[in-house]
Amino acid sequence: MAEKSLGTGGRKSDKDLKIRVKSAKGRKVSSTMWLERQLNDPYVARARAEGLRSRAAFKIREMDEKHHLFRKGMRIVDLGAAPGGWSQVAAKAIGSTEANPLIVAIDYLFVDPIPGVILLQKDFTDPDAPQVLIDAMGGKKVDLVMSDMAWPTTGHRPTDHLRIVHLIEIAAEFAIDVLAENGMFVAKVFQGGTEHELLHMLKRHFRTTVHAKPKSSRQDSAEAYLIAKGFRGNVGREETGDDEE
Repeated sequence: MAEKSLGTGGRKSDKDLKIRVKSAKGRKVSSTMWLERQLNDPYVARARAEGLRSRAAFKIREMDEKHHLFRKGMRIVDLGAAPGGWSQVAAKAIGSTEANPLIVAIDYLFVDPIPGVILLQKDFTDPDAPQVLIDAMGGKKVDLVMSDMAWPTTGHRPTDHLRIVHLIEIAAEFAIDVLAENGMFVAKVFQGGTEHELLHMLKRHFRTTVHAKPKSSRQDSAEAYLIAKGFRGNVGREETGDDEE
């Protein structure tokens, strides 16, 4: 059961008003800490108030405001979509509707229906997943591939690092196969987790590559995002873009 810290008088500080979660039998300490952090997260509260699927919706919204990701009528693929916050924001921004869905989203978890979004419950790492997505798009090229995918961590840093890089690599390879000219790729990475080979490959195919850390991304997290813009086509030119931290 949650409780608020109470004083004996005077104005309560934000720290005083922090919701604290009592330990429960059978609940791990890490789970209790996660629940307490969720209950005190202002972005979680804002997401509920605005009817958004998750706090992640603010991350893609911030990146759009700064890097101009969305435009009306564009086609999008959302990798690792659950619970649907990114697709929810994107659908509204590009004018995707049930009559004319412009977004295809995939996740191995079930995602509640989102107007204007074709949802596929499937693991993107399955060998046939890219073709399933291409078929769902009617074979048409897309303007943006966005990926918020992440493996559950094992606690073994070298293993987690390799798994994260693998996800980014297969998402990038898919993007290169399906993007239209001048298309964009946005993917979750972790600080220190984007290998030089991957960046080199993206710089060959995109005019610019930029790292972003939205304010809504927890500051104590190593999470960041890689934004690649200006897809050149599936070519091997050695020109590079601007890579910023």
